[in-house]
Amino acid sequence: MSIDPSSIPNFGGQPEQQPEGPTGPVLPDQDLVKQLLDQMELKYVVDEEGDLAAPWEQFRTYFMFRGEDEQAVFSVRTFYDRPHQIEEKTRLLESVDDWNRRTLWPKVYTHTHDDGTVRLIGEAQMLIGTGVDINHFVSSVVSWVRAAIEFDKWLAEQLGLEQQIDDAEDSGGDVE
Repeated sequence: MSIDPSSIPNFGGQPEQQPEGPTGPVLPDQDLVKQLLDQMELKYVVDEEGDLAAPWEQFRTYFMFRGEDEQAVFSVRTFYDRPHQIEEKTRLLESVDDWNRRTLWPKVYTHTHDDGTVRLIGEAQMLIGTGVDINHFVSSVVSWVRAAIEFDKWLAEQLGLEQQIDDAEDSGGDVE
């Protein structure tokens, strides 16, 4: 199964034409996601557990298949690497709740590590066990990737991290 390259939306808009692919439901797999990421010109790796991951500077997005038969699920999960202090968690939760109310995906939640740092995880899922329309699958994955990128920008703006990031880049330092 392959994807028509002209059907892949760029990050600035919608596809110019509809793909001409399979007419019935397809069972997506990792090879299909790799083709899609190639066509989106995104770099990716396969981790030790066999999951596909696309790394960005501030986060990593994983494309995972879990379950079997009718219960099979495709999940796009983004791990945001920016650490937040436990004292910031209330403000962070307020921002995340606002995002989750306003958007469909990714749904974002916090994870507090043993050292007291808080990190964010975004997730979107699709049941794929009985097959899905290829157009729906492609547009969903593209939208989920775009939304993962947008969330990181949005959060930096909400928390006032843009200036911190700009100042660190100007001074050649790291942002914590």
